Amino acid sequence: MIKILDFLSMVIIPLVIFYIIGYGVINKKPVFEDFVEGGKQGFQIILDIAPTIVGLIVAVGVLRTSGTLDLISDFLKPLASLIHIPAEIIPISIIKMFSSSGANGLLFDLFKGFGADSLIGMTASILLSCTETLFYTVSVYFMSIGISKSRWTIPGGIVIAIVSFILSVWIAGAVFDKL
Repeated sequence: MIKILDFLSMVIIPLVIFYIIGYGVINKKPVFEDFVEGGKQGFQIILDIAPTIVGLIVAVGVLRTSGTLDLISDFLKPLASLIHIPAEIIPISIIKMFSSSGANGLLFDLFKGFGADSLIGMTASILLSCTETLFYTVSVYFMSIGISKSRWTIPGGIVIAIVSFILSVWIAGAVFDKL
């Protein structure tokens, strides 16, 4: 079964590409010209969203190096301990809303300090698997299609991030207790 899946994973992308080209040729479409036009549009989108991405990267860097992330985490530690949440995962939950790569960096730091198979390592892994980079997604995708008012997207995303945070702690605790 694994060999079949391995074969399919190697073959599927070339098959899709040949299917698209074949479909275009059969329908007498200018396949190469459409490809070049799509490349131009993609490059323009990259140019449009680049300032947003740079701004988010700088914001994450400022949060980490200025100590603001530590201040926020220290402020939330009493609440976290009250409901039995490891305080070490608070920074990763905050950064994840802005940057997945920044959260991964914090995850690797947690792995070095506590181990990947520790309760904190498992909780952080589950947390990163079930949350989204909220502000990145809203800013990049909404901007790329011209939406300027996010309405309830950000408050709803924050509520979902909090629920995901609590559930990841609960799931990791349940799994860790059974190990």
